[in-house]
Amino acid sequence: MSMLALDLAATIRHDGHGGVADGLATLDETREWVQAKGPLVAEVLGRPFDPAMLPVDDDVREHLVGVRRAVRSLFARAVSPAPPSKADADNLLEPAEALRLLNEAADELGTTHLEWPAEGEPAMRWSGRSSEPRALLLGAVGRSGIDFLAGPERLRLRACPAARCVKYFLQDDPRQTWCSPSCGNRERVNRHYQRKHAG
Repeated sequence: MSMLALDLAATIRHDGHGGVADGLATLDETREWVQAKGPLVAEVLGRPFDPAMLPVDDDVREHLVGVRRAVRSLFARAVSPAPPSKADADNLLEPAEALRLLNEAADELGTTHLEWPAEGEPAMRWSGRSSEPRALLLGAVGRSGIDFLAGPERLRLRACPAARCVKYFLQDDPRQTWCSPSCGNRERVNRHYQRKHAG
């Protein structure tokens, strides 16, 4: 299962100063993310993807940000009745709009085709309506979101409840509460401080 949609959602993160940082805020940051995620895009496509062929411009950045908002809105729905990430609480799309945006992005890929090499196993590959890199990137992101939300990993999805964290993560153990040990440690220290100074 591709982690592309989860990685896109993770471009919203805590900034270390009590706020939220956007990993796609600038064209340079967006280019870096696209370059780094080329292998995950290729995994979804079932064929090579060269991020260097994609001119990352405002249009690409805006579409990625829109699909990210749809993915995070649907992640919030997936973790319900638990609260969503604090970064999303006031910025959630209506479910129908989030679904429309995600499906629209995935639609860039077209349909699945079966490939079965003479000396190998059958495999499913997305056959795009276009070989244009922008369409392939957005389609792969959308398809990854659909695969994630319709697959078994969705049941492990959690929003980290730590005070300053805005991450969604996959719960590895039923006892896991936070996205990372550092979030858990900060929360324990914070709770201890609150108890010590209450009253």
